[in-house]
Amino acid sequence: MKKIYTFILATILSISMLACNSRTAVPVKAKVIQDVQVFTSANNDRQITTQSIEETFDGIGLSVAGNNDMNKPFNLRFKKTYYKTYNLAMFMSNDLTFNLIKKYPQFGALTPLTMSIWEDKDGNMNVSTLTINGMARATKIPVNDPDLVAYGLLIKKALITAMPNGHFKELAYLPSHNGKALQVNFSTKVELDEDVSMEDYIEDFEAEFEGELEPSGFLLPNYTNVQEEIFDDKGYTGVYDFFHTYSICKFEVIFPVSKLHPEAGAWAPCSFYLYKKKDENVMRMGFLSVENWITTVGIEDKESIEPLEKAQNTIKEVIYSIIE
Repeated sequence: MKKIYTFILATILSISMLACNSRTAVPVKAKVIQDVQVFTSANNDRQITTQSIEETFDGIGLSVAGNNDMNKPFNLRFKKTYYKTYNLAMFMSNDLTFNLIKKYPQFGALTPLTMSIWEDKDGNMNVSTLTINGMARATKIPVNDPDLVAYGLLIKKALITAMPNGHFKELAYLPSHNGKALQVNFSTKVELDEDVSMEDYIEDFEAEFEGELEPSGFLLPNYTNVQEEIFDDKGYTGVYDFFHTYSICKFEVIFPVSKLHPEAGAWAPCSFYLYKKKDENVMRMGFLSVENWITTVGIEDKESIEPLEKAQNTIKEVIYSIIE
């Protein structure tokens, strides 16, 4: 009988130990890597403004090309707004942009970078930008590239300096892009007549491009002649005939998206790049697909997705109509 009791006691102890081990071995949920980050700060004293944020970015070498108050046109066009403040801004480090484009011309799709600035119902000021992971994935640039890492750190420095009492929000989006770079790219052969210069060619192309987009409700809030404004300044000549970027925006797109996802402004306005290398007879163009918006911040509502996809299809149709 004693042996039976000993066996039963040993069995109970073994089961108890297994139960304890199973409790301590519960896996911790892995933190999801986000492509968008939101920096937020209480703003009770109203010292943080869209202007103060712009000045801080400018002051540390992230020059702001445009800081647009979206509530004014939203009020005029849609007779409503969703936030006390909602701005879309474009910014860029010339030095880091130069370093990155030299290695990866596709970084033109993030030249300039963008951010949304909004005040929520609790009076907090928020700024949304891309993370290093978001920039790397979308442009196929290694996430550990030193210039990309430096860019990400400079953005964080700007945010912390502009809002010293702020912090990054914990976002729980489940990106569904599966790590893919979601891009829309085009190329076309450049064949010039004897009396047409390369300068005439690109001027005519861009005039047609702008002339087709603007009647469809698109705005072009920024144009960057990367060749003249960055390359020439760095003495980087003889590589490209031209390298230009446009910032493209449409009120009918950003207004419905901003209602539920103000942080999507990290992708907007979208940058469209076009360039031609001197040793090629091909012009290359591209921008980041609106799928980036949808798959990184969990956009699911039809009211947001339909205008995004419609706008992208219009841009594609315009490009194809010009190059075909």
